[in-house]
Amino acid sequence: MIADKKEFFGGAAMLVGFFIVLIIMFCPIFEGKNALNYLDSLYNSISKGSAYYIPKLKKEVADFVGDPISVVVEMKNEKQAEETALLFTKAGAEANVSGNQLSIKGDFKKIMENCLDDSDNMFNNNGNVLSEKYGYPEKNVMYNWHSVCKMMEVDLVKQKRVKAAKIITSVSKKAIECSYNYYKVVPQKISEKAGIVVFSLVFYVIYTMWYGFGILFMFEGWGLKLEH
Repeated sequence: MIADKKEFFGGAAMLVGFFIVLIIMFCPIFEGKNALNYLDSLYNSISKGSAYYIPKLKKEVADFVGDPISVVVEMKNEKQAEETALLFTKAGAEANVSGNQLSIKGDFKKIMENCLDDSDNMFNNNGNVLSEKYGYPEKNVMYNWHSVCKMMEVDLVKQKRVKAAKIITSVSKKAIECSYNYYKVVPQKISEKAGIVVFSLVFYVIYTMWYGFGILFMFEGWGLKLEH
């Protein structure tokens, strides 16, 4: 009961072609990856090239020269508190552990500079520098920096040290989180992959329309019509 066989089978052929391409896209033929994983890696590497804020943050931190801070934070457990204490002692600060509680006193500028140095190494895929420096895995180091900075921010706001708290927020989002998320991603400039980027965007639009028109032609060929 097909109203227009030519249109119906044309739409069916389009859908068959659509699913053949879809199967190819899920095959690991793009540098050992499927198309989705390959493009995900590509866009991550391109975005990493435009997410390097650490030099600017170092300039902002430099304004806090000779500015001491004193905060008390609570980590998840004693082990994390002891590991986190090393982040501050390496910056010349005093860090005392009592159970899961960590009392920190030191130069705010030096503490933040140490955090940014660690973030810089992580961002540039030199995680071994961190693991050798602190004696435990580099991802745990950055996780501890992120955890303690969030708690320091809260304590500093209570002390009405709003400017210092804002810097910690910026460092957490633009340095610690970026370096952690982009770890082991090799940055690339979009100009180096312009052809692939343009092709992938154009292909996405065409491929989406391809499926839509395939469905449309099949239903119209079948005799179904949309009417007001």
